[in-house]
Amino acid sequence: MNWNFLWVALSELITPQTAAYALAALGLAVHFGYTGLLNFGQAGFMAVGGYAFAMCAVTFNQPFWVCILAAVLGSVLLALLLGVPTLRLRADYLSIVTIGTAEIVRLVVRSPEMGTWTGGSTGINRSGASFFAMNPLPDDLSWTLGTIRYNSDAIWVRLVAWTVVVLAGLFVWQIMRSPWGRVVTGIRENEDAVRALGKNVFAYKMQVLVIGGVLAGVGAIFAIMPTSLQPDNYGTQTTFFLWAILLLGGAATVLGPIVGAMIFWALLALTDGIVAAGVSTGVLPITTLQSGQIRYMMVGLAIMLLVIFRPQGIFGRKSEVLFNG
Repeated sequence: MNWNFLWVALSELITPQTAAYALAALGLAVHFGYTGLLNFGQAGFMAVGGYAFAMCAVTFNQPFWVCILAAVLGSVLLALLLGVPTLRLRADYLSIVTIGTAEIVRLVVRSPEMGTWTGGSTGINRSGASFFAMNPLPDDLSWTLGTIRYNSDAIWVRLVAWTVVVLAGLFVWQIMRSPWGRVVTGIRENEDAVRALGKNVFAYKMQVLVIGGVLAGVGAIFAIMPTSLQPDNYGTQTTFFLWAILLLGGAATVLGPIVGAMIFWALLALTDGIVAAGVSTGVLPITTLQSGQIRYMMVGLAIMLLVIFRPQGIFGRKSEVLFNG
């Protein structure tokens, strides 16, 4: 049996995609874990940030730092457009509006009418060219992890991506320990009580939506730079993945979304390898096409068991999942 899939699963711990999902899940932790906002449209923030960066870099040929600013501004704009009419809604209505917004964003950017700027259904390629041109590492630098070899560009993007994850984690940890963080945690526990103390709950929710959205928008950049930008990568499946990562690590934590993203993608790659090995050896009487669905079933079952027996996640505290929605 070929055991290379073990190295593939191990490599998923540090991929740029894992870092991107860690940042987006960290933003979702700010929304839901700390503030209680049921945001099911985090994929929309990733799409807006990714497209703002890619269009700036490829379609309009702007410098890297200008494109980073475009991704941040795009995420802020979406948060404002989404937050003004929806943040006064109850949690269940907010979740419906956010998931609908994410789908609207995806369908708009993949439409033929937007193809001149967004690439339509084919997306945008080589958006990371200016980033890799900044690579200060030697061209002949390489690193090997088992059977997987990383060149200079692969090492560079991983170093930067995970540095941003660490900085974002420290930022969220610091603001949640501040008086501002205690207010938003109070909103999660009892919104009416916070309002009775004279706090502008709507303004705090808007700030939370902006912060979490920017984390998702910036995170999407690291997922698209090494490969390409595809609109269908930001469908409801992405939102499901982010919520699975959040629940896995712990909603009201900083370390939880980061470690949860690493475990989730490693687990997905591991189950994929196990199922593929079972199909090739005849242990599993299924086709290769069916094996792709089996791995999602296995991961879904593992998450169901986690939610049943440890609903607070790996790093969370059970008391912090018992709040008013």
